[in-house]
Amino acid sequence: MPIIEITTLAQPGLEPYCTLTEAQMRGDKNIANGIFIAESPKVIERALDAGCRPLSLLCERKHITGDAAHIIARCGDIPVYTGGRELLASLTGYTLTRGVLCAMQRPALPSVADVCNGARRVVVIDGVVDTTNIGAIFRSAAALGVDAVLLTPQSCDPLNRRVVRVSMGSVFLVPWTWIRMPISSLKELGFRTVAMALTDDSVSIDHEPLVNEEKLAIIMGTEGDGLAPHVISSADYVARIPMSHDVDSLNVAAAAAVAFWQLRAR
Repeated sequence: MPIIEITTLAQPGLEPYCTLTEAQMRGDKNIANGIFIAESPKVIERALDAGCRPLSLLCERKHITGDAAHIIARCGDIPVYTGGRELLASLTGYTLTRGVLCAMQRPALPSVADVCNGARRVVVIDGVVDTTNIGAIFRSAAALGVDAVLLTPQSCDPLNRRVVRVSMGSVFLVPWTWIRMPISSLKELGFRTVAMALTDDSVSIDHEPLVNEEKLAIIMGTEGDGLAPHVISSADYVARIPMSHDVDSLNVAAAAAVAFWQLRAR
């Protein structure tokens, strides 16, 4: 692999790390499906294990024979950009990455039917835009037995750099795709749907018929307004998490973790 010493962040080839916005990387016309950035050896390894194709690496000199050595060996003949710590530390968040960044090609996404094939529990993320929340939801989904993640187009991109980092690479462990049809259409794939929302007729999350559903799609709404009325009205169930001390709701990421555990497939 070619080792390229850099002295400036204006070096050609560093654009994904330094100057391109998330939107520009998603719409890169030179690379099919665009680009994303994975940070830290553990996250990069998970992306490689999922079949993502590396395009280049950026790391401190000491990591070429240290933390990045096994990553470099796996990535084959791609450019490895390296430089001094002070220069590289000027990249936002770089000091949090254990010194290794990887630009990777975005994979082609499967269809909703393909993602849901064989799944018993899926989560639908409807309009959640906070990167930390999306990353945390993916991490909980991977840990607590959710088989697939579906996101409405208004939601944050799971391959956003911060989402990938917060999820600790869990975005590469759970199949996901965008859902551009009405959420209620999941019923055609055999799923019953449950909207997580506070309404006058919502049932407790431990409601026995709900817990025992064979195939269930758990719908999580936005951080502020929650789910839209038409999403709630079209769901088979509306469920709430019982609360104490007059607390009315949890952060969407925390609520998702509780829902995933309570509604896991039996």
